[in-house]
Amino acid sequence: MNNMPYSLSEIENMLPHILKRENIAHYKNGKVYIGNRSQYPFEKSFVACHHVEDVAVAIETMITQGVGPWVAAVHALAMRADQLKDNADIIAELEQAKTRLIQTRPTNTLIGYRLEDVLGHAVTAIENGKPPAQAILHRVTAIMDEMYALYARRAHYGAQLLEDGDGILTMCFAETSFILTCAFAKAQGKNIRVYVPETRPFLQGAKLTAPSLHEIGIDVRLITDGMPSALMAEGKIQKYMTAADLITLDGHVVNKVGTFHNAISAAYHNIPYYAFAWGCDFKKPDRDSIDIEYRTPCEIKKCLGHATSLDDIGAIYPAFDITPPELVDGVITRHGVLSPHDLKDGFEQ
Repeated sequence: MNNMPYSLSEIENMLPHILKRENIAHYKNGKVYIGNRSQYPFEKSFVACHHVEDVAVAIETMITQGVGPWVAAVHALAMRADQLKDNADIIAELEQAKTRLIQTRPTNTLIGYRLEDVLGHAVTAIENGKPPAQAILHRVTAIMDEMYALYARRAHYGAQLLEDGDGILTMCFAETSFILTCAFAKAQGKNIRVYVPETRPFLQGAKLTAPSLHEIGIDVRLITDGMPSALMAEGKIQKYMTAADLITLDGHVVNKVGTFHNAISAAYHNIPYYAFAWGCDFKKPDRDSIDIEYRTPCEIKKCLGHATSLDDIGAIYPAFDITPPELVDGVITRHGVLSPHDLKDGFEQ
């Protein structure tokens, strides 16, 4: 991390509003404030949460996405610790809060991983007679510092994959590693254009990715979810890059539904697909270990609150899909760009 060309403050300044750490979620005056991505880019507002259940519901109703759920969740645990500071059963109560927060997004295991981490620091603080909420918040700051440094490291590797004149397809909201990749490529003098599918039904591409890229001066084109193959056939796209909610040890990439069919089309057109990995969950060795979240079907029949079909028509909404390693040219990690078939050894470095 020390060989990165940018400091943490410089990285923060390169990011759009929505990805600055304070705008994801923070704890202040007894409340958790979550950046309201459901209203972005038309409003830059926060949802104030007074209880753990408020935070859980905010995560479940897509107020925040990407890394936002775990950032909101760990701050919710700090809030709960503050509320319970004189309670003899504080550890049991924090465990209960952790369980509720993990239930909000079953596919993204990073929430549980982070909650276990900060809860351990809270328990140590309690055993030593120190404030657990303060211990959680100190740990969150340390995690965020490391996280943004690793974003920059992955972006450094990602930018090396891009060439001047490239058209890049993404999917959903690839978050900070991808946005920084584009920023680094631009700083290197590379002229790139990013094609962003709108990402039905919550329009993360239209509302989050495209405005974020536009804000930092990247040439961006918004497209519908059905257009990537046509643009690939026209030669407009040279790279495909996405985030990943989860990557198994044997290289299966779990991301927003629609990622898989774009990967199929990319392979057909000889376009490499790269996925950014937040890290590794050694409890997810293979495809069979994945728990795909199915959201309520009524969300499919609406767009931004407006009905798009009849109430009595059935629908189905798997929120994520699984791209097999055969369709993944590389996984962009803190250790470099790894083959999806070599992840276990790579993550154990």
